[in-house]
Amino acid sequence: MAWGRCGELWHSVGYLPREQRGLASKAAELELELNEHSLVIETLREVDPTRKCYRMVGGILVERTVKEVLPALESNKEQISKIIETLNQQLQAKGRELNEFREKHNIRLGGEDDPKQPPKEGAEGAGAKGSSAGVLVS
Repeated sequence: MAWGRCGELWHSVGYLPREQRGLASKAAELELELNEHSLVIETLREVDPTRKCYRMVGGILVERTVKEVLPALESNKEQISKIIETLNQQLQAKGRELNEFREKHNIRLGGEDDPKQPPKEGAEGAGAKGSSAGVLVS
């Protein structure tokens, strides 16, 4: 029974950060796509609305006019923005879940101190550190 619990913890320790990185990666990818949409929209607004333009739809290049394509691009941009907002909310929730999990199971990463213990400083270490901080000697 104890091994099952340990395996479950081990799985969660690896799974939660991996899931968080996946959300962050997808949000970054969509941010790039949003920027591309913004650049294209900005460019097309300065062009004659009856001018021909080409748009990739499902892997097929389709000829349209600027006045047909511009509203679709603006709609896509809004949808991408909403998806990014949702992903960011999920990312924050996943971060909170990960922190709660780490606190609940007392999991510390390398280099982290236990917040319940006072910092370890010797009397001479604190004095030497404080006296040379921010001083430039030439």
